[in-house]
Amino acid sequence: MLELKDVTKTYGKLTANDHISFRVSAGEIAVLLGPNGAGKSTAIKCIAGLLRFSGEITVAGFANRTPQARRTFGYVPEIPAPYDALTVWEHMEFIGRAYRIADWAARAEPLLERMELTAQRKKLGKELSKGMQQKLSICCALLPAPRVVLFDEPLVGLDPHAIKELKAVILELRAAGCAVLISTHMLDSVEDLWDKALIMMDGKIAAERTRADIARTGEDLEELFFSITEGRA
Repeated sequence: MLELKDVTKTYGKLTANDHISFRVSAGEIAVLLGPNGAGKSTAIKCIAGLLRFSGEITVAGFANRTPQARRTFGYVPEIPAPYDALTVWEHMEFIGRAYRIADWAARAEPLLERMELTAQRKKLGKELSKGMQQKLSICCALLPAPRVVLFDEPLVGLDPHAIKELKAVILELRAAGCAVLISTHMLDSVEDLWDKALIMMDGKIAAERTRADIARTGEDLEELFFSITEGRA
């Protein structure tokens, strides 16, 4: 449901993404792995429609910057950016009205409860801690019930309870047939989640493995990761 074909992004003479192609199918969790500077953040911003690029990115069959794609897409950025002057509940109302969700309030309540934000519903965005802002970002992304969800370093800054709940949510999204992409540089944080691993280095997809591939060959994903990122390939 999420597909990149020959995606390239340059900044002057610097090529941040170099002809990237991959697919995340419905009911699949893919992890985009790589050290800082590998090109993950640029790829994420291209998918989210925040950067111009050459190539093609489709979400549920639609070009990623079209209204049809945006209605099926949820994005949790690495750095949350809530509105300073809106309360937690007003953020949910804003998303609900923007996406024209008839029962947004009924859907918002369990999300806030699950992320332990019910007691903070009247707090302004600027009054929230970094962890609470991250939780609010997750709630806003999930409220429209997206079919494709992109998480950029989603576990950073979360408390243990929130990490446990978010991992459970990600598995539930997969079970519901969503395509999920998680970008991270911490392999151990997602080792119990992924179906497909995409290792980035120098702006390219250096390796792609499914969990079935690993089970069949006995290859060690962590060793593969370090062999690529530390130049031992």
